[in-house]
Amino acid sequence: MTYLETLDYLYTKLPMFSRIGAVAYKKDLHNTIALCNALDNPQTKFKSIHIAGTNGKGSTSHMLAAILQQAGYKTGLYTSPHLKDFRERIRINGDMVSKKFVSQFVQQQKAVIGTLQPSFFEVTVAMAFSYFAAEKLDIAVIEVGLGGRLDSTNIITPELSVVTNISLDHTNLLGNTLPEIAFEKAGIIKPGIPVVIGERQAETDDVFVKKAEQTDSPITFAADGLRITQTGKDNRYLSVSIHQGSAVLFENLQLDLTGSYQLKNVLTVIQSVIELRKLGYNIPDKAVYKALKNVKNLTGLQGRWYTLQQHPLTICDTGHNLAGITEVVQNIKDTPYKNVHMVIGVLKDKDISGVLALLPPQATYYFTQPQVERALPAELLAEKAGVFNLQGDTYTEVKLAWAAARQNALPGDLIFIGGSTFVVAEVI
Repeated sequence: MTYLETLDYLYTKLPMFSRIGAVAYKKDLHNTIALCNALDNPQTKFKSIHIAGTNGKGSTSHMLAAILQQAGYKTGLYTSPHLKDFRERIRINGDMVSKKFVSQFVQQQKAVIGTLQPSFFEVTVAMAFSYFAAEKLDIAVIEVGLGGRLDSTNIITPELSVVTNISLDHTNLLGNTLPEIAFEKAGIIKPGIPVVIGERQAETDDVFVKKAEQTDSPITFAADGLRITQTGKDNRYLSVSIHQGSAVLFENLQLDLTGSYQLKNVLTVIQSVIELRKLGYNIPDKAVYKALKNVKNLTGLQGRWYTLQQHPLTICDTGHNLAGITEVVQNIKDTPYKNVHMVIGVLKDKDISGVLALLPPQATYYFTQPQVERALPAELLAEKAGVFNLQGDTYTEVKLAWAAARQNALPGDLIFIGGSTFVVAEVI
């Protein structure tokens, strides 16, 4: 198969969560284990860091990968979903997996795939692990796809486990309460392997502490030992100073990921660096400074409070659940503008009432829908939004909504595009 034929096979023949939702989610590790057994268990042939969490796991994964890469390690990075190119999911030192490898892998494994009937995500995980093993990495940063305990990535035994935070998302699959969701995320904690928890949360702390006790895993809450004392922000960088007790660990650390939520993620990242140093990894301070200033260039990360253009100022963000939109709204408040234009689309299997209640009623709205089966039709979104006094026109395509916002925006206005990863994917 050609590369394009391979992608068509992956997208149309295999159950894909982003396309059809919960029915594509396999609640066990059987298929991933069987696939990797057929590949001689590539996941045992490279070292790894495993990262879970409701929000922030993507940014945290990219920041850690950038730091390890800048420190001189040959670093793999597995993330999901992709925005523009399937190969974004699998990178080494920022470079995407080759089209040739993707095509050859699928062709060689078609018989196994035909027998097992795995999901799109299960095949992608096996592909990533096979590629990382073949390329003889020093270490790979592996982002959980959904949950943790039953996620396909959870067949690795990492050097370090990391959980960024817990909030309500995918409740139909992971549980309706924060402790239930935390239980699923805590499933990545392995016997004797240190774990970093990014944030303290009264409802979930005990879940992680008890799991770590059961597995005899050293556990650290990043927010306990680290604190940010100074912050600043300009058009290019978010600047922070990080203290550990009375000592200054990093002064005027500049991040090219400028969303306010990165203030939480960077503490998780720095605590992870501290733990990796304890394990013998040589990560100089200068590597941390340089990496965090250049995460987007080093790793290809897009979509996190991402500036699409300056005139008018147009920003997109993939935040889509209650916690993510809370941060988005705060970032909008922190951004100078005269009027704000909101291009918004969501998925129909999400509970969006809480999200809509957070959005600014004084904005002009452009309700739209991404081109995926799970998209909530723009007309229905506008109807639901009207309950919260959010007013605007509807557009059947994201590009049409964005064009209308550009036409209406005056100098000094802000256009925000988001509500779903798939909306952001279409504008990027």
